[in-house]
Amino acid sequence: MSQTVPTGSAAANAPQAMNPVYRKRLLQHRMGMLFSFLAMGLGLFVLAWILLTLVFKGVAALNLGLLTENTPGPGDAGGGLLNPIVGSLMMVGISTLISTPIGILAGVYLAEYGEESKLAQVTRFVTDIMLSAPSIVIGLFIYAIYVANVNHFSGWAGTFAISLIAIPVVVRTTDNMLKLVPSGLREAAFALGAPRWKVAIIVRLRAVKAGVVTGVLLAVARISGETAPLLFTALNNQFFSTNMNRPIANLPVVINQFAMSPYDNWVSLAWGGALLITFSVLLLNVLSRTLFKQQIPG
Repeated sequence: MSQTVPTGSAAANAPQAMNPVYRKRLLQHRMGMLFSFLAMGLGLFVLAWILLTLVFKGVAALNLGLLTENTPGPGDAGGGLLNPIVGSLMMVGISTLISTPIGILAGVYLAEYGEESKLAQVTRFVTDIMLSAPSIVIGLFIYAIYVANVNHFSGWAGTFAISLIAIPVVVRTTDNMLKLVPSGLREAAFALGAPRWKVAIIVRLRAVKAGVVTGVLLAVARISGETAPLLFTALNNQFFSTNMNRPIANLPVVINQFAMSPYDNWVSLAWGGALLITFSVLLLNVLSRTLFKQQIPG
């Protein structure tokens, strides 16, 4: 009577499958994968729930008046978000102009000149702290050193606050991207007689310019929806104003104020403003991951 003998991988896996240690590890692996998929599904479900709720309630407020009219008074019908949109664009735009050169130059210093520098180590440490610091702490800091001394809220104070939030993002992104440039590229530039500052700016930074632009866009996306620091710095203004030396309207604070109001029109405008910020940030993230996708030279 013939007997079938397992061959190949089946013969090798048969004793392994009977091993109790292997079976225990296989069970643990499967349980881990199951819990991982459940956690991922729960996260996606909550995210989809939030986005669908935002879209459902925000679309109802979308109209031409939302972008062309100023915020209405209490109990008034109609109105829009023109003044907070303009205020937010001004503060975010000026903050980007402030934080981009500072962050890029600091990142270049850390990557090129700060390998063994104590100052670079301290800078990296402080940058990491600022990245993880609550934004309300930065708002209180600007309030203490600026607002309390000039005795009034202003758009400049809000700009300085969100600039301090954006700078660490640009610094770390630039530093990390420059470290991805192969050492052979630097050595070739040095061999041709290029000074170190030209190697840093023209060779290394140019090689990762798309990654640095991505970091700038991510910083802009982060500061676009910050509310806490603006409550202590820019505050709000129910009228249209472009005076950066006075309280100025901005979307995050207006959304916070309108969402908690008893007026249905204000609540509807708050949902519309939240939808505008969400899709603006989404657009910036899509741009940073598609149009500026970087290939590091090898």
